[in-house]
Amino acid sequence: MIKLIKPRSAKTLATNIAKIAMSKLATDILIVDLTKVDFAPCEYFVICSTLSTPQTKAVFEEIYYDIKHFDIPLPKVEGLDSSEWILLDYFDVVVHIMTEEIRNYYKLEKLWSDAKFYTLNENNDLVVFRKEQLKKMYLAPTV
Repeated sequence: MIKLIKPRSAKTLATNIAKIAMSKLATDILIVDLTKVDFAPCEYFVICSTLSTPQTKAVFEEIYYDIKHFDIPLPKVEGLDSSEWILLDYFDVVVHIMTEEIRNYYKLEKLWSDAKFYTLNENNDLVVFRKEQLKKMYLAPTV
C-alpha cells in the first residue's frame, strides 16, 4: 500500500498522483515543475505512460478515486472516450496518462523543456530527473 500525504501544496498533490500511477504500474512517470516557466497553464504536470488503453483507464480511475478522498475539488476530465490519452485537470496540477505510442508521438516533455523534471525512485521519493534521460525514453520501442 502506498503512503499518501494530505496535499497542502500543488507539489504534494503531484507527488501523490505520481505514487498512485506507479502503484498501477504506469511507466516513465515524470513530475514537471512549471512554477518558474512564464505563461505555464498550471504549476505541475504529471505525465505517465501505459501499455494499453485498459491500463490507461485503470490508472485514471485509481488517481480519480484516491485523490477524491482528500476533499479536493473533482478534476475536469478529457479523453475517456478513447482512453489513449486521459487528462485530469486539478487546476494547479494537470495529469496526462498516455499510452506509450501517444506519448512518443506528442513528446510533451520537449514542449516544456525549460521546466524542472522530477521522478520517483524505488522508495517513492521525489528525485531530480536529468533531461538527458528523455532521449532514452523516446528511443524505447512502442507497443
